[in-house]
Order: sequence, then structure tokens, then C-alpha cells
Amino acid sequence: MGNLLFIVLGLILLIAGGNWLLKSAVALSLRLFIPKIVIGMTVVSFATSAPELIVSIKAALDGFPDLSLGNVVGSNIANLGLVLAITVIMGSIDVRKSFYTTDWPVMIVASLMFCGFIYFDGELQQYEGIILVSFLFVFLVYLLRFQKTAVVDEMPEDDVPLPLYKIVLFLGIGGTALWGGSELLIDGAVGMASTFGVSDRVIGITIVSVGTSIPELAASVIAVLKKEKAISLGNLIGSNIFNLLAVLGITSIITPITVMDEGLLSKDIFWMLGISFLIFPLVFFPKGLRLGWRDGLVLLAFYATFIYMTIK
Repeated sequence: MGNLLFIVLGLILLIAGGNWLLKSAVALSLRLFIPKIVIGMTVVSFATSAPELIVSIKAALDGFPDLSLGNVVGSNIANLGLVLAITVIMGSIDVRKSFYTTDWPVMIVASLMFCGFIYFDGELQQYEGIILVSFLFVFLVYLLRFQKTAVVDEMPEDDVPLPLYKIVLFLGIGGTALWGGSELLIDGAVGMASTFGVSDRVIGITIVSVGTSIPELAASVIAVLKKEKAISLGNLIGSNIFNLLAVLGITSIITPITVMDEGLLSKDIFWMLGISFLIFPLVFFPKGLRLGWRDGLVLLAFYATFIYMTIK
């Protein structure tokens, strides 16, 4: 009963936090005259990736590397197969050229770098973490200097400037609520899952990864409801990039991460690569430069198959 209460309280905090975070992100983009997708891929992604970072560092330091890796790999699959799927089922997203010339390729490069580092020796070393974080830094510099809006903003008249103190307040409260909500959700979910004797990898790749992806889901659903689709799409792509480059990069710099369960190398990383590549053709078919409800159903089916194959 206590675990269920943690899950419910966690979800409430996450939804509220997503709303506060979105308000501050939109206001910040207005104040700095920065395209909203850039804000989505930096400020919002940092805040919504904070749970993955905290969970991964703690799990690696506590001697549960599979929980650390499974959390990030599972989160990246959930962000596209669950969060993006639900987002585009609720409302289609029109995509511009910069999405597939910059954002998606960087996500693919980050995914391939991680898989290359971990696949051959089963370990993410300190120097490999430094390479991942360095790549993130280069990407952010490029993003802030050159990136243009990649998604059509349908209702710019809804954008209301806020005083600086309110932006900082909403950002702080939103980030804290997301973090606290994720902690409660993870504690409750892991408590419930561990009673069934499930492995660290399976807990990480399913329960914990979905728990740490709830902030992305909350922020993205609220963004779609408020027609702020630039934030929604940028948040998800950015979150996957941050998970690989920042979360695993920083974690492996602090302590090398060694794979214990071979299922991570033989199955999970290929599921992650598969859904990352799948996004590209879905952007073009059946309607060019758009993700719609049909694409959402395809992604959801992919995710359901992945979960079934993992827990069976």
C-alpha cells in the first residue's frame, strides 16, 4: 500500500512540475529571443533528465551498474516508443528541415558512440565518459549559435512574457517537483517490482526507465495541450541525447560502469538503436515531414513488443 501511495504522489508531482517547467521554458525563450526548440533541448531536457542522472549515479556507486545502464537505455526507448507515441497520437507534429539535418543525426551519433564504447568490452570507461560529455558540449555550442526553429508553433499569441524572478521560481519549483516526483515513483515501483524477484536489468529497463521518463511524458503532453509543440519535440530528442552524453558520460567519469547482465548488450542496446532509426522514415511516411497518430501507433506497438520480449 505504501508503494502505491508513493507512485500516486510521484505522478501528481511530475505533472505539476511539467507544467511549471514549460511555463518557465517558454518565457525564457521569449526573453532571450531564442527559438523554443533550443530551449526545449537545453533547459527542459536538463531538468527532465535530472532523474536519470541522479538514479544512474546512485545505482553505479551503490554497485548496481545494470540498473544504471538499464535506466538510460530503457528511458531512451520509452521516450520515443511511449512518450513520443502518446504525444503524436494526441496531436500531429509538423517537422522542418533542421530536425533531420541536425537533431536526429546527433541523437543517432550519440547512440552509436555509446553502443560502440560498451559493446566490445562490456564497460563504459572514464575516458569514454569524457568523450561523451565533450561531444555534448560541442553540440550545445552549435545548437545555441546556429539552430533554427524545427517545429511550427501553432499559437504564438499564447506566449506571455514573465518577470525574471517568476521564470527562475517556476524553473526551480518545476525541476524540484520533477525530481521529487521521480524519486517517489521509482521508490514505489522498485519496491513493488522487487517483491516479484525481478533482476536489476529488467527493473531498470522497464519500471525505473518508465518512471524516469514520466517527466518527459508530463512535459510533452502539457506542451501538446498548450500547442507548444516545439518544446515537446525538442524536449524528447534533447532528452535522449542528454541521457547518453550527460547522464552516462558524467556517471562513467565518476565511476566506470560494467555490464553484469549480457541481455543489455545482446538485446537492449539494439532495441534502442532500432527505435532511434525508426523515427526517420516515420517523419516522411505516410505524410511528408509530419508525425501523426499512425506513426504514434507504430511506435507504441514497437514499445509494447520490446516490453513483452524483455519480461517474458
